Amino acid sequence: VQLQASGGGVVQAGGSLRLSCAASGRTSGMGWFRQAPGKEREFVAAIWSRQHYADSVKGRFTISRDNAGNTVYLQMNSLKPEDTGVYFCAGQRPFSSWYPEKGTSYEYWGQGTLVTVSS
Repeated sequence: VQLQASGGGVVQAGGSLRLSCAASGRTSGMGWFRQAPGKEREFVAAIWSRQHYADSVKGRFTISRDNAGNTVYLQMNSLKPEDTGVYFCAGQRPFSSWYPEKGTSYEYWGQGTLVTVSS
């Protein structure tokens, strides 16, 4: 399964962006992670039967999935400079164990899309 992420860009603080991730095959849970310069990758949001969010993005970001389940979206509102980073989408292999916030739960990863929030 290949994942293709898109939608990153440069936006001013307070602005919005919508990321998309298209999967070429079947996945179960899907998530978004991000990595800021000089920092470790961190969990942002995930979706399967329900949505999961990192505390830092609750109330600002919304994860959703299309009816076919092959595309996941991340609507990011009220963006802050600290949201800057490369955003990666990830997919769980069906019938595998899934802990939404753990990167090791995901077998498939996209190439990343850069989000830059200027102050």
